[in-house]
Amino acid sequence: MKKIAVLFSMIAIASSALLSAASGFVTIEDLDGRNIGVQTAVLYEELIRDRVPDSTIQYYTMPNDMILALKSGKIDAYLIEEVSYGVQKKNHPDLAVLDEPAGYINATCIIGNNERQDRLLSELNAFIAESHANGLLDELYDYWIADFDPVNDTCDITGFTGENGTIAVAVEGGYEPFSFISNGNISGFDVDFVCRFARAYGYTPEFYEVPFEAIAPGVESGKYDIGMNIVVSEERNETGTLSDVYYSTPIRLVVLGDDESALGFFEKLAQSFEKTFLREGRWKLFVQGAGVTMLITVSSILAGTILGFCIYMLCRKGGRLMNSGTNLFLWLIHGMPTVLLLMILYYIVFGSTKLSGTWVSVVGFSLMFACSMIDMLRVGCNAIGRGQFEASTAMGYSEGQSFFRIILPQAAQHFLPIYRNEVVTLIKETSVVGYIAVLDLTKISDLVRSRTYEAFFPLIVTAIMYFVLSAVLTRIVTLVEHSIDPKRRKRENILKGVKEWE
Repeated sequence: MKKIAVLFSMIAIASSALLSAASGFVTIEDLDGRNIGVQTAVLYEELIRDRVPDSTIQYYTMPNDMILALKSGKIDAYLIEEVSYGVQKKNHPDLAVLDEPAGYINATCIIGNNERQDRLLSELNAFIAESHANGLLDELYDYWIADFDPVNDTCDITGFTGENGTIAVAVEGGYEPFSFISNGNISGFDVDFVCRFARAYGYTPEFYEVPFEAIAPGVESGKYDIGMNIVVSEERNETGTLSDVYYSTPIRLVVLGDDESALGFFEKLAQSFEKTFLREGRWKLFVQGAGVTMLITVSSILAGTILGFCIYMLCRKGGRLMNSGTNLFLWLIHGMPTVLLLMILYYIVFGSTKLSGTWVSVVGFSLMFACSMIDMLRVGCNAIGRGQFEASTAMGYSEGQSFFRIILPQAAQHFLPIYRNEVVTLIKETSVVGYIAVLDLTKISDLVRSRTYEAFFPLIVTAIMYFVLSAVLTRIVTLVEHSIDPKRRKRENILKGVKEWE
C-alpha cells in the first residue's frame, strides 16, 4: 500500500513540477540570488546552501506564512517536506515544485532532560523498531500522509491506563498532517504515533502546542518529556538526546505555478468564511482564545496593580535599601523583551513545576504591569506639591489619611490616562504567549490559518476582537477616571466637605 501511494505521490509531484516553468525556475541553481523561505529551526536550508550561495534565506514561524509570502512576491520559493506539500497543493492548486528534491531528512523524537530520559529513550526506540517490523509506521504513513483527509481523518486520544504516569509532549499543533487541531482536539500523524506509544507503555500523554523553534529548547530544559518531528543533524546529536528515526521524507522547493482555480472573488470569500468559522465549529476556538486572552489580561492588571501599589507604599518614604531594590527590579523587567521574560519564567524559573503556560503568563505580565504601576505612582504623587501634605497634617489628618484622602486622588488624575494606555499595551503584548504553549487569541488564529490555508478572515477577525477587548477595558478605566474627576462632581458634592467643616 505504501509503495503504491508513494508511486502516485511521485507522479503527482512530477506533474506538478511542469507548472514550475510558469515561475521561470526549473533547477535549484535557477534560484541562486533569490529569496527563499524556510520554517525556523527545521534546518532545511542547509540542504541547498552550497548550490544557491547568493540567495537570501528568510525564516517564517508557520508553513502557511510561507505560502502568503510566496504569493505576495516576498520570496521566490520555499522549502517544505514533500508530504506537507501534498496537503498544501490541495488547498492552493497554483503551487508547484521543482523536479529535483532539495534533499532528504530523517525525523526523530527529542527526549526531555529529566529523570525519565533514559527510560523514555529506551522505550521509544523499542516501540519505533517494533513499529517498523510490524508495519505500524507504514499504516500510519498510509492513513495520515498518503491518503490524508483533513476533514474526516481522526485520531483516538483515549484509552490510556496511565500506570506509569503522564508524559508531556510538545508538538507544533499547526502543521498538517503531522499535528493540527481538528474538531477542537489535537490530531495528526505525530499525535497518533504518541498515543499508540502511550497505550503500549502505560502512559497518559498531555499535548502542548508550541512554535516549532520552541520545541527543542523546551524539551532540553525538562519542561516537556518528548518533542516531536525533530530533524536529525550533527549539532542536535551532540546537544540533544534523540530517538531513532520514525519517518523520512524528501524536501521540496515550492514555487508558483499556473492558477487553476475557477472560483470568482466572492466565491472565494464565501468559501474562506465557511472554512474559517463554520467548518468544525471553528468559531468556538476564537471564543476560547479570546477568553484566555481576557483571563491573562484582567488577572495581570489586577495583580500587577496591587503588587505595584504595595511596592510603592513600601519605598515611598525614601528608604535607601528598599528604593535600590525597587530600581533594580524595574531595570530588570523593563529592560527585558516580553517573549524572553516569559520563556525564562516558563522554561527556567517554573521549569520543574506543573504551572501551566497561562498562569506563567499571568505572573510575567503582572510583574511587567507592576513596574509600570510603580512608575505611574511616582510620577503622579511627585506632581502634587509638598505643601498640600503639610496643610492636611496641619488640619489634623494622619500621614496615612493625608496620602489616601488628599494626595492619591489628585495623583490619580495625572497617571490614570497613562494607566489606560498601559492596559491597551498589555492586551497587545499578550499576543506572544503562544511561545509558551498558551492557546490565546493569536495562537488560535495561527492554528486556524494552518488548517484553512486562509489568511484574510483569521487575521481580520482576530484584529477586531483585540479592538473590542481593548475598548471594553479602556472604557472601564475611563469610567473610573471620570468618577474621581473633581470637575465632573455636582455642586452639592463639592460643597459637602465645606458644610461639614463649618
